[in-house]
Amino acid sequence: MTASGAQGMQRPGGRTARVRTAVLKAAEDALVEVGFAGLDLGDVARRAEVGRTTVYRRWGLVGALLADVLTDMAEQSLPRTRTGSLHEDLRANARLVQRTLADPRQGALFRAVLVAATCDASAAEALHRFYRVRVEAWAPCVTEAVERGDLPPGTDPAEVVRAVSAPLYYRMLTTPDPLDEAAADRAADAAEAAARAGVFRRP
Repeated sequence: MTASGAQGMQRPGGRTARVRTAVLKAAEDALVEVGFAGLDLGDVARRAEVGRTTVYRRWGLVGALLADVLTDMAEQSLPRTRTGSLHEDLRANARLVQRTLADPRQGALFRAVLVAATCDASAAEALHRFYRVRVEAWAPCVTEAVERGDLPPGTDPAEVVRAVSAPLYYRMLTTPDPLDEAAADRAADAAEAAARAGVFRRP
């Protein structure tokens, strides 16, 4: 997603790559356990069992480390589903988001990252890049639906994809209700209905 993810990497399996993997996992563990406010480079170095100077030299700031965590998450994200059906593609997208947010570790991690983005400019920028990558990965399912004539010409693919995920994030952040497949399917179906009605056509 960003150059920071590759900066300093030597080769697959090299020491630099192994250190990055260990540090990013340690940073994720810390975010899940103590949140962004408690994220500390020295503690991350201890958790990763690497030298503090290595972490400070490579990342320097907590915001830069969080940006690299998001870079890695984007790199590890599953590719989009291709079914040839807008309905099934959007449901697959919604269920992927639902599974991620409902997962005890991943859900806690995303909540910590969202909190960080409200108070740290570098975290917010990294989060925006992360979601731009994910939206761009799924947008072709909408573009293809337009080309097939399933959606009105001029439909904005990014807006449709965002409309699928938005209710799931809102539910996670504002209610204690379980985030299940039924919620995912409703979100996808609502976005599809709105798209077919022309709600997301570009002006």
